[in-house]
This record gives sequence, structure tokens and C-alpha cells, in this order.
Amino acid sequence: MRDVLFSSSFYSINCRGRLVDLSTPKIMGILNITPDSFSDGGCFISPYIALKQVELMLKNGAEVIDIGAQSTRPGAQKISADEEISRLGLLLPEIRKYFPEVLLSLDTFYGKVVDFGSEEGIDIINDISAGSFDPDMLSSVASSGLPYVLTHNHETYETMHTHRIEEDVVVAICRFFYEKTDFLKSLGIYDVIVDVGFGFGKSIGQQQQLIAELSYFQNIPFPMLVGISRKSFIYKPINKDPHSVGKELEDYHFKVLKSGAKILRVHDVKAARQTLTRFSNEL
Repeated sequence: MRDVLFSSSFYSINCRGRLVDLSTPKIMGILNITPDSFSDGGCFISPYIALKQVELMLKNGAEVIDIGAQSTRPGAQKISADEEISRLGLLLPEIRKYFPEVLLSLDTFYGKVVDFGSEEGIDIINDISAGSFDPDMLSSVASSGLPYVLTHNHETYETMHTHRIEEDVVVAICRFFYEKTDFLKSLGIYDVIVDVGFGFGKSIGQQQQLIAELSYFQNIPFPMLVGISRKSFIYKPINKDPHSVGKELEDYHFKVLKSGAKILRVHDVKAARQTLTRFSNEL
């Protein structure tokens, strides 16, 4: 078993001058405004329905809303930055109007979309590509001054689901984080959240290993986001569908909280809040 050499519970991120304390884990609710996301595609295309979903997630205990205008499921059709902006254009101002205090995370890998979102008042940038899908991405992140979610992934959109890690997955991802965070610092990006990238180019066995050994990533001196909601490594081995693994997902969420996760990115906010309450009560 690996030893944890570094651990800190006293993380915070600076969101437009608002210091967000992550010593207590937070829930990030997923809002996919896409027609083709793997489990909720087409559900929240209407701005009105999307706003009602934001309202519901906040009522159920979400503290961050992560908005994505592009599906990254296996087999999805890649869309342009302009198409993402078109999908976001009507919604972002309305969320800011009706929910001015909510923390908004923008799920994109395009620098142009970051520029747009920054003007519209987003608070966090959630990039599945680690800056590798668009050469302008990281310069836009640096210019925004916003916290940045650094996700382990492979170098191209086309290979993010098919490329496999041949070495020990924990060692490979730790090395990736150390190298990438040093590079981000050289660009002036210091407010970083790390995400090991469940669902991106990792086998079921590797993802199970990541769950079992997630505490090792506390060696990385940045808060950790975990996004395992409705992921296939949970439901495929037990022959269920993404919507039928509530108990299994609760158990996984409890494990990752014990291993140091500071943000849970989820579809079902109410269930995640119950798990987080259970975790807090057992501390």
C-alpha cells in the first residue's frame, strides 16, 4: 500500500474575489444543455427547463452548477466553439439574473468559450482536455484569472476514450499532475483543482484501482474533484443501466470522500447531499 506523504484539508479557491472554502466538501450539480449527453441528453435544452433544474439542484444542496454545452460521451459528434457559445448564450445571463450568488462552472475545452463565459460571469473553468484540445485554451484560462479544473485525459478529442494507459494508472496520473501543474504555474495559473478523469481512456479495472487508491492523490497539493456519476465502470460490471446504480454510487461517493475528494460532480444532487451528510456525521 502506498503511503500518503502530504495531506491538507484546508483548501480554498478564489472565484472572482470570493474565497470558497473547500475544507468541507462541496457538491457540483451537472447541467448538460446538449441533445446527446449519455444519460440526460435533450432534457435541459430549453432555457426555462434548465433554469428550473438549476433551482432544483440548489434546493437539494448543490453549491456549484457545472454547465456543459458539448457532449464528451464515447461516439459523440464534436461541435465548434461557436456552437457551444450559441447554446450557452441565452442561458448564462438568465442564471446570473435569477441566481446571482450561485457558483457557475463552465465545462469546455475551447479558449473562445472561456472568453465568452468569463464575460458572462462564470466562476470556474472545468476543462476535460488539460488544455490539449485547443491551443488557445490555457492562455484564455490565464487571462480569466479563474480557478481551473485540470483533468487527466489523453491528447486529442479523437483518442480520449480509446487510448489506454499501459503503466500503473496511479503513478501515470500523479506524474501527469505534477508536470501539468508546474506548467500551469509558468503561465500564471495557480488556482487549480485536479480531476483524475474517470471515464476517459481508462479500463474498468484501472478505474476500480483509482477508487481504491484515490487517497494517494492527496500527495498532490491541490483540491480534488471526483466525477463518477453514472459512469460505465460502475454499472456495466453489474449489468445495470446508468439510472439504476443509486446505492452503488452512494457507496463509491462515500469512499472518495474518505479518500480526500473536495468536490463531487453529480447528476443526482439530493442523493449526493445525503451521502455527504452521512460522511460528515461519521467524522
